[in-house]
Amino acid sequence: MSIYQHFRKEEHSLIDQVLDWKQLVLDEYRPKLTDFLDPREQRIVSSVIGKGEGLEVFFSGGQENAERKRAIIAPDYFEPGVNDFEYTLFELQYPVKFATLEHPKILGTLMGLGIKREKFGDILNQEDRFQIIVTNDIADYVKLNLESAGKTKIRPEEKPLEEILPNDLILDWTNKTVSSMRLDILLAEGYNLSRSKAKPLIQQDKVKVNWRHVTDPSFIIQEEDVISVRGYGRMYVAAIEGNTRKGKIKLTLGFPQS
Repeated sequence: MSIYQHFRKEEHSLIDQVLDWKQLVLDEYRPKLTDFLDPREQRIVSSVIGKGEGLEVFFSGGQENAERKRAIIAPDYFEPGVNDFEYTLFELQYPVKFATLEHPKILGTLMGLGIKREKFGDILNQEDRFQIIVTNDIADYVKLNLESAGKTKIRPEEKPLEEILPNDLILDWTNKTVSSMRLDILLAEGYNLSRSKAKPLIQQDKVKVNWRHVTDPSFIIQEEDVISVRGYGRMYVAAIEGNTRKGKIKLTLGFPQS
C-alpha cells in the first residue's frame, strides 16, 4: 500500500522531502532539524516517519501550545533539549503610546524582507506586546533589518525563551450537518453564508485550507483540516461524526473565541 494514497496530491512533494530526511537519519545516524512546520505539515511528518525503524520525531515551537513548530527527526537514543531546536525569541519594541501594531502588518513586513514563512514561527500578542520566534540562522538578519511594520518604527529585542508570551487558543465548539464536504458548502454552513456568497470568497483567493490558498469551490475538506477566510477567521474541522438518517454528514467544528 502506497503512503501517498493517504494524502492529497499537492502534499506529495512534502512526503518526498520527509522520506529523504528519514533516509538521511537512517544512513548517517544523526538528527535532522527542519524549519518551522504548520500543524498539517507536522501531522504529515509524524505519519511518514511513523513508529519503528529506531526513529523518533520531536516538535517544538517555543512552548507547548505553539502552532508552528520545528521538528527533529532522530535516532531513538536522542533526547533533544530546547537549544537543539535552534530558535530565537524577539520582543518588538515600539512607541506603544503613539502607535499600534497588528499581526498582519508584522507578517507582511517579515515576508517583505524576503524571509520565507518557514523561517519564523508564531507571531505572539498579549495586549500591546508582540513577539516573534525565528530560526537562529536568520536571527542576526532580523535584528539588523526589521525596523518598521507599516508606518510604526520597531526594534527587535532578544528575550530568553522563559519570557515567551502564551499562545492559548480557546475554541467554541458547534455541531453542524452538511450535504457534502465541498469547501463552498462548509464555508456556507460554518459562517452562516449563502453558497452564492461563499463561492466568490474562494475564487477571489480569500480562503486557505491548512495554510494554503485554495480557489476551487469543489475542493474536498477532510477531518482535522483548518479553514481560514479573510475577514471571517478560522474554522477547525475537528471530527466527522457519521451520517444522519437523511444522509447528511455530521461534523464538529471549532471557532476561536474572540
